[in-house]
Amino acid sequence: MELSIILMIVGIFFIILSLFLRDSTKKVEKEVEELSISIFQETNQLKRRLKVVEEELMLEPNFQVAKKRYTPTQTTVTQPVNGILVSQVLELNKQGLAINEISRLSTLSEEQVRQILATGGTV
Repeated sequence: MELSIILMIVGIFFIILSLFLRDSTKKVEKEVEELSISIFQETNQLKRRLKVVEEELMLEPNFQVAKKRYTPTQTTVTQPVNGILVSQVLELNKQGLAINEISRLSTLSEEQVRQILATGGTV
């Protein structure tokens, strides 16, 4: 019986003590909120700076330096491309690969890859 009285007194003591102590979770929540806001602001600043740098360097969206567009002076005769290669080129393009990488993986010339992508596969 004495043990139950002691435990009850200790419990009441801790309840009263908890009422007087500051709630540390509010302080932590506020710090986390301030941190997330500052990270968000820094991320936006970096995005703006990156956009300015891209415009200055004239980068394409996939971070490759923009090349002058190819304008053929003569029409070139190309052999028909296999349908499997056409679908492979279209799928690699959907995955975000650059034209030179698609050309290397599909054993087609870069011009053939450009033609396939320009026509959507109806070469």
